[in-house]
Amino acid sequence: MKKRGKLCTPFQKRWCRKILLLMKHLCIFLFVFNFGLNAAVHSQNQRVSIELKNASIEDLIVAIKSQCDMGFLYDYDKTKSVKNITVNMQNVLLSEVLSKALLGTGFVAEIENNMIIIKEAPLNQQKEARTVKGRVTDNKKAPLPGVTVLIKGTSIGVVTDTAGMYKVTLPDQKDITLLFSFIGMVSKEVKVGNQKEINVVLEEDVENLEEVVVTGFSNIRSSSFTGNSVTVKKDDLLKVSKTNVIKAIQAFDPSFRIKENNRWGSDPNAIPEVYIRGESGIASTKQLDRDPLSKSNLVDNPNLPTFIMDGFEISVTKLYDYDPNRIESITILKDAAATALYGSRAANGVVIITTVTPKAGKMNVSYNFVADLTMPDLSDYDLLNAKEKLEVERLAGCYDYDPNSNYKRDIFALEKEYNEKLAAVKKGVDTYWLSKPLHTVLNHKHSLYLDGGSDNFRFGFDLQYTNQDGVMKGSIRDRVGAGIFVQYTYKSLSIRNDISFLITKSKESPYGDFSKFAKQLPYDEYKDENGNYLEYLRDWSSFSSKNENPLYEPNLNSFDKSSGEELVNNFSINWKIFPSLLLKGQISLTRGHDESKRFVDPLSKKNSNSLSLTNLLSGELSLSKGENFTYDMNMTLSYNGVIGDHMINALAGISIKQTDTKSESSNYQGFPSGELSSPEYAKEQVDKTSHSEASNRLVGVLATINYSYKDIYLLDASVRVDGSSAFGADKRYAPFWSAGVGINLHKFNFIQNLGFVNQLKIRGSFGQTGKVNFPAYAARTSYQVFTDEWYKTGYGAILKALGNRNLTWETTNTLDIGGEISLFDDFIYLKGSYYDKKTVDLVTDVTVPTSTGFTSYRDNIGEISNRGFELDLRVHAVRKKNMSLIVNANLAHNKNKILKISESLKAYNRRVQEKFENATAFDSEVAEPFLQYEEGGSLNSIWGVRSMGINPADGQEVYIAKDGSLTNKWLASDQVVLGNTDPGAQGSIGFNFVYKQFSVFASFMYEFGGDRYNQTLVDKVENVDIYKENVDKRVLTNRWQKIGDKAKYKSIVSDRSSVEVTRPTSRFVQQYNALSWSSLELGYDFGPRITNMLSMSMLRLTLGMSDLFHLSNVKQERGLSYPFARTVNFSLKMAF
Repeated sequence: MKKRGKLCTPFQKRWCRKILLLMKHLCIFLFVFNFGLNAAVHSQNQRVSIELKNASIEDLIVAIKSQCDMGFLYDYDKTKSVKNITVNMQNVLLSEVLSKALLGTGFVAEIENNMIIIKEAPLNQQKEARTVKGRVTDNKKAPLPGVTVLIKGTSIGVVTDTAGMYKVTLPDQKDITLLFSFIGMVSKEVKVGNQKEINVVLEEDVENLEEVVVTGFSNIRSSSFTGNSVTVKKDDLLKVSKTNVIKAIQAFDPSFRIKENNRWGSDPNAIPEVYIRGESGIASTKQLDRDPLSKSNLVDNPNLPTFIMDGFEISVTKLYDYDPNRIESITILKDAAATALYGSRAANGVVIITTVTPKAGKMNVSYNFVADLTMPDLSDYDLLNAKEKLEVERLAGCYDYDPNSNYKRDIFALEKEYNEKLAAVKKGVDTYWLSKPLHTVLNHKHSLYLDGGSDNFRFGFDLQYTNQDGVMKGSIRDRVGAGIFVQYTYKSLSIRNDISFLITKSKESPYGDFSKFAKQLPYDEYKDENGNYLEYLRDWSSFSSKNENPLYEPNLNSFDKSSGEELVNNFSINWKIFPSLLLKGQISLTRGHDESKRFVDPLSKKNSNSLSLTNLLSGELSLSKGENFTYDMNMTLSYNGVIGDHMINALAGISIKQTDTKSESSNYQGFPSGELSSPEYAKEQVDKTSHSEASNRLVGVLATINYSYKDIYLLDASVRVDGSSAFGADKRYAPFWSAGVGINLHKFNFIQNLGFVNQLKIRGSFGQTGKVNFPAYAARTSYQVFTDEWYKTGYGAILKALGNRNLTWETTNTLDIGGEISLFDDFIYLKGSYYDKKTVDLVTDVTVPTSTGFTSYRDNIGEISNRGFELDLRVHAVRKKNMSLIVNANLAHNKNKILKISESLKAYNRRVQEKFENATAFDSEVAEPFLQYEEGGSLNSIWGVRSMGINPADGQEVYIAKDGSLTNKWLASDQVVLGNTDPGAQGSIGFNFVYKQFSVFASFMYEFGGDRYNQTLVDKVENVDIYKENVDKRVLTNRWQKIGDKAKYKSIVSDRSSVEVTRPTSRFVQQYNALSWSSLELGYDFGPRITNMLSMSMLRLTLGMSDLFHLSNVKQERGLSYPFARTVNFSLKMAF
């Protein structure tokens, strides 16, 4: 097998230039930083000449300022009494002059950069200065930067750095007490005594700590917010997953779910589809038209939420590839009151990602390392070994002579074949085919982050590298990223710029579909006597067709790989016009580039025209590349102030976003060798290179207000008007709005007098949001240009698609009612909500007569409803000085219902029925259910024909027709809804236990009440070809054999001809209940004794596991095309 090349090889020139550009910016920054450092050293080395007699400190300052450019910081009220400075020094260091001049005045001077600080001298300056140092943390052992450490009764003090460390010089006095204070924390006093090191743990001040909801445009106090939101902090995300942000979010919000993908399992290149509170749209690519090689449906997906990072929209792919260590928090906005600010992008919910920003203080270096040991999970496969498989074949009658069989074979040939297979089994041949394309991999991720600066200037620099190999050999997804952050603040003006660059490289496994390995016979050998891979497996019978060896293809030079690059520059300016009035401007520029290359070796059987005696040239190459450029601008003016008992947080603004995309693809065929895969070696190019371009623009004007009276009566209102170029000229603009009200009942005296109610809040909201989920020019009449032929008048063109000038947004009306309560000093917290979402003006295809030249066009016809409720429970079971135990549980229920469908969906249903009617009795494609659309049904309905079971008299299935009559014939027109894959309820349960420096976190996910169509019972039990394929161990159980047998499955087909396919029937619909242990983390934080010895400010080690087990009452194979996996990870986090 060829070795994988270096990450940079395919696109070295392009991304190296961009890396060099980033390094150029970094060098400029370091030069500026170094210049400032040199300036500080220069200040210390300046020389002056001073001659003063009985002068004041003011006179000294004037004399020094006349000779050098220095600033002074001092307290005039304290220094004005000094009148005895006498000094005569010529051409001496500035520091010496200050020391000599202030001697005996009771003051000393310090030089910091270009600033001279004059302060009171210690009481006894002759004695050696005494210091005390230490570390300040919260109750979770996390460092607290910015804590004020004051000597009680004086103004002497320091502030902790980003690692929570401090060092303070003590005056020569007795009974010194240090006062530790921090916003949101309970202040603490500690007597120094003879201690040289004092480590302090600060507790949260529950009464004064104000949590906020981040909406992407502004931050709103959670106590006054009437919207429905869930916030997850960085530390909590990392406990669930240190590499996959999307997977981690599921543990904290039961309504945020990854769409089940039983086919692609743990494939690192399968980007997950997610939804919030059910699915509310119908994809343009339906099941009948879906590409079997497609791993997800992300393009124009009607159910994806909007993802906002630091104020700008990003794709779900970027979040999937993003480093979780760079995330500060994630807020999920779910109802209209929370999402209406995003107007036409808010119908499916909004996910707000806030990234880590640099903190002031000395330079801090943070490094995170994660090692993942990823192992295939084959626990849901229950196949036979070689001995068991041969015995099943014998019991099934595969070697019994039957003169009436269609398979003409004499008894001696049958005995010979059986004995040859038996000899191979006894020789020890027992190929475990499932293991051949798989391996256990050790992946690793590295994150380096540097930050520092002052209150006026902050900087940050980060690097990341993630190596992610899949459990199928050859599948990879690697990332390399870098970023630079700079923020400058001058008085009321703040300027921020953030540049990031990310490279992603992916490659598909050459072993292809995993399901073909599950079908292979275990008594087959895959290598010859010389150890070479066989092109074809042994033909045990001359009547069977050649069976290709699935391990031969991966050793050819075929490949399927792709790469992507993204350069993002986010720039923002904040101007605090008044303390309560803020003007904010933001612009984001994003340029992306992606390429893919798929090559099929000339020796491969996957070629559309394989090598043969008549075809001596084969091999195929497909190339595609795309570019996109997006600019996203926001300008807002916000007011946040208090007028008497009225708290007002209001905002108005405008946003503009435009995305331009270009793509091209080309195909080549005819290559002399698998080693020569470049286009220049191709015999010919198939057709001309195809090009496409698209442009989309969205403009929005918005306003919102959050109001509270005495922090009791609450009001939220938002309105936004969006205009989009995706629609026709008549429907480009549409308004979206929301309103919410609430009451903080715990603020009333009669509630406060109870003494055990910390929070009691009820709220409700209603609003209208929208979405756009169709291609850029779907609303416009478009033409297709034929470039293959040239005419005197130019290229030919025909009408391609009929536009609809009246096409407008899908809109979703959402009602949300909820409340939350906290009791006994937050010992128990409960939050609940009920919602009713109705999506109208569903964009679907409308069927038109073929005489028009089209089959359909897009229109707003269709309605879908999602109703449900959510519960979130948190119990702080143990809360002691050195011990804490928090238990979390959540639950969500959603009912999806189709209220109205278009004629085109009815036509699609007829296409599904025609597929079943035209299929042969042996067509395996019709063995699985196909979704159909029906008013009153669901987007996740299971369709098939109702069944009474197997008739004991003849072993045939008895079906129930639509009119209720019984029949032995399966008819497509008799299909009805048999079940629904939506669960009755789903959620997670977890706990977080901390004892001193140890911590344990565990999370479980569950669901119950839904249905599954057990395809394994169909494909590997009832429909399986026992002679040609491996089978499930249940293949012989509960089969009909003779008259009178009450059995679940039909009789075994002993004839070696193909088995008739069992079409979708209620016999295989099973209620689905599942429990999975999604994550476990054991952590340890090293104390100051170790960290100080290693010159570190923090050191934490964790051992974690994910996807430990999956329990279900439905026994079926999971990960059909790519297996699932379990992961054990080790992480190291350190800061300097």
